[in-house]
Formats: sequence, structure tokens, C-alpha cells
Amino acid sequence: MFEIVYDDPDTQEKKYVYQNSWGITTRTIGVMILVHGDDRGLVLPPRVADVQAIVVPCGITASSTPEERKALMDSCKQLVDDLVKGGIRAEGDYRDNYSPGWKFNHWELKGVPIRVELGPKDMSRAEVVAVRRVNGDKRTIKREAVATELSALLEQTHTEMFEKATKERDARLSLVNKWEDFVAALEQKHILLAPFCGDIPCEDRIKGDSAKTDDDPTAEVKGPAMGAKSLCIPFKQPRDLTKEDRCIHPACNNKPKFITLFGRSY
Repeated sequence: MFEIVYDDPDTQEKKYVYQNSWGITTRTIGVMILVHGDDRGLVLPPRVADVQAIVVPCGITASSTPEERKALMDSCKQLVDDLVKGGIRAEGDYRDNYSPGWKFNHWELKGVPIRVELGPKDMSRAEVVAVRRVNGDKRTIKREAVATELSALLEQTHTEMFEKATKERDARLSLVNKWEDFVAALEQKHILLAPFCGDIPCEDRIKGDSAKTDDDPTAEVKGPAMGAKSLCIPFKQPRDLTKEDRCIHPACNNKPKFITLFGRSY
């Protein structure tokens, strides 16, 4: 945004504000959904999930007495309290107009990392059943250890999701030094690390020359596609530049200033 000014409290002069934008709101949420989601809905990383564990009462039948129903609900509420005291963002689903199966699907769609099932038989054995959203893994946990074990399970889930996403990213990341390798990797839908001079006219040429049209004979998949654009300059450079390095665009005679990440918009 432009022309944003404020009155300096010391000099009373109008000054321009310092601005910064990292696109860290809806764009980041969209990336999280695309990277981790599956055919059943969201899969939320535990550290950012608003609800980390949802407690669902199970085992209520038409023959259950009001006392049995109340005892189960009270036990579920106590379980939620225990989880919250243990540092877990937990809630209970006590709606009586939906079946447990419907609730399972509902919370899977929302991506809640762990579902905790509790029924009369679990109460008698002082156990709960925990189901992980990321892979459907189901395990039985003793009631007295549930907060501790679920905390460890949430941390394990975070680690596994992070490692899986990193592995998939790295499999689609190419470090290239030649233009022909740049274009070939771009056609494979990779993001690219390449030496770049940093000049805007050069980036415009890279974007224009790496675009393809409907009738491009070199493209394996027919259809137009935008060219590559710079995404960022990594703080941690993948390697040091050498005196032999040249800017990635073949027509550029400038020395590269850094290794830059490029990608195509879809």
C-alpha cells in the first residue's frame, strides 16, 4: 500500500510507515490444506489445530438407562478436563441427535489430530480408544496415562507430518545451473534453485522464455503454462557461488548474486 503516513509524536511531522508483507495469512492456510489434506478432508498439524483432541461418547443404545447415559457423559467431561489440564486443546461432542459414526466423519473432515472414544466398556476397564487422523491408527490407552500419552502422540504426529512434507518437497526441488535443465525441471512441475543476477529485466526474460503455449512441440503435456518467476532468495544458500557461475538465463551476461528459488504459477 502507498502513501500511508503518521504524525511523529516528537516532531509532529508526517512520516511514512515501515511496511512488510510475508503473505502469511490465507496463503499459508491454503498451503497447509494442500500439503497435508487427503480425500477425507483436512489433516491439521497438531501445533496449529484449534482442537487437538475430540472426545466422542460411544456405546449408548436404546436400552441404556438415564443413569448410564449421565455416567458416560460425566466421564467424558471429566476426561476433557483432564486433557485440558495436561496442556491439550480438547473438547467433547455431546450432541445426542447424531450417531458416533456421524461424529467420527464430522471431526475427520475438520482434521482434528486425535479422536478419543469412550464408552461404558472402556469406563469399566479404565481405558480410552485414541484414533489418529493422519493415518487412522487406533490404540487403547489407560485412563490414568491418557494426557501424557496423547501429548506424546501429538508430538509424534507433528514430527511425522513435517518429515513427510519435507520429503515430498525435496523430491520436487531441483538445483540447476543450465537453462535447458531449468526448463526441463520446470516441465516436471519442480521448484528450482538457480543462480540469478537479480535484475528485473532478466527475470522478465526468464518468465517469458520459460512459458509455453498450446502448440509448444517440446512440451509433453499440451496446454499453455505461465513462465517461472522468482519466489524468494533463501537465507541459507544451497551452495556458494563460484567464479564460473553464470546467471541462469543464457542471454544474460551478468554475474549471479545469489541462488534464487523459482517456480511456476498454476
